[in-house]
Amino acid sequence: MTPSSYIADHAADLVGCLRQLVGISTVNPPGENYAAITSGLVDALTDAGLAAKRYTISRALLRRHLPPEQRAFPRYNVLGKLPVRGATKTIHFNAHYDVVPVSGEWQHGSPFSGAVEHGWIYGRGTSDMKGSIASLLLALNALRATRTAPQLNVEVSFTADEETDSELGTGWLVKHAPIQPDYAVVMEGGEENTVCCGHNGVVWLEVTVHGLAAHGSKPEAGINALEKMSALVLALEDYKRKLARRTFVTPEGRTMRPTINVGGVFASGPGGKINTVPSLASFSIDRRVLAIEDHAAAERDLRIFLAAAARRIPDCRITVKKVSENFACFTRPKHPFFAAMAASVTRVRREPTVFNVSTGFNDMHFFATEMKIPTLGYGPGGRFEHAVDESAKIKELLASAKIYANLLTSFAG
Repeated sequence: MTPSSYIADHAADLVGCLRQLVGISTVNPPGENYAAITSGLVDALTDAGLAAKRYTISRALLRRHLPPEQRAFPRYNVLGKLPVRGATKTIHFNAHYDVVPVSGEWQHGSPFSGAVEHGWIYGRGTSDMKGSIASLLLALNALRATRTAPQLNVEVSFTADEETDSELGTGWLVKHAPIQPDYAVVMEGGEENTVCCGHNGVVWLEVTVHGLAAHGSKPEAGINALEKMSALVLALEDYKRKLARRTFVTPEGRTMRPTINVGGVFASGPGGKINTVPSLASFSIDRRVLAIEDHAAAERDLRIFLAAAARRIPDCRITVKKVSENFACFTRPKHPFFAAMAASVTRVRREPTVFNVSTGFNDMHFFATEMKIPTLGYGPGGRFEHAVDESAKIKELLASAKIYANLLTSFAG
């Protein structure tokens, strides 16, 4: 039996594994049930033949990087290793196990049910990105069951907090864990017949507008922070048009432009009341940074625009705070590692492979930029990630498992 036929015969194992992972709510923030899922992931890697260990992030780092309300939730990263006799190079597979919060009415009730219908499995994390974890575990089990040795030493990491800033997840891993990869696969960003060779970065800012409270019957006595904020938000339309003039053409021929999303989070200050002139208003800005842009310059340019726009609005006083950032990365897919993954995708899917750059950020940049090793992104993907009825197609989960197994047995570095 080949690894591919083993995978085809064990679809039920993959579905069962993913249902179990989805059933553990690892919503971040705050970062709940990390202990439960990482304990299970250590066992799963051990069962697949790897030497696995869970690393606990120190309380000092929790205090340094987490807001007070999240520090009671411990952070863990899992690392598995499989040395291969005669192999001189190492490949590293990475996925995050945290998921975003849920909302809305799901068609199958609980967003953590793992319900299966018409070839799809539903639940928070099925697409982003517990499905990738299940696919890789099946690939590793297939190699072990069929006594098929990988061509490379294997490292696997399952990490925390990618849905915030990854600092205590993959960021911690590349700085502190005993890893020595020569190549890395972050198991998202590319899917179907696309392989990811880069991704956008992001700068998250919080803009606070300071007004002056007054009685609602005498609005002229105050400074309405909401009105000033509204004017500032409208001024950002000019900035959007400015950004749209910057372009980057990806290897697949798609033209990308930087974007901003305003007001994913917005709020009034304390003391708000219907008959009070609001003294405080705040909103968020999500600035997507192209892989070819200078990250610091992108942030600086946006801050300069905000300050100038506020000065043009009478009595508009603002403060700007950086909430978080994730860095962009891009590697032209010329290294043989990229060709090997493209060949594996084509063998399994029987269609040409193209290279893409993801609009969303992921953890590729830690390996590509900080460790400076060939890094790509590929996984089963899905639909409605971060939304109601998030789901993954079982056929794609199995295809990704076959692709991972094929890459491990066909590429020797």
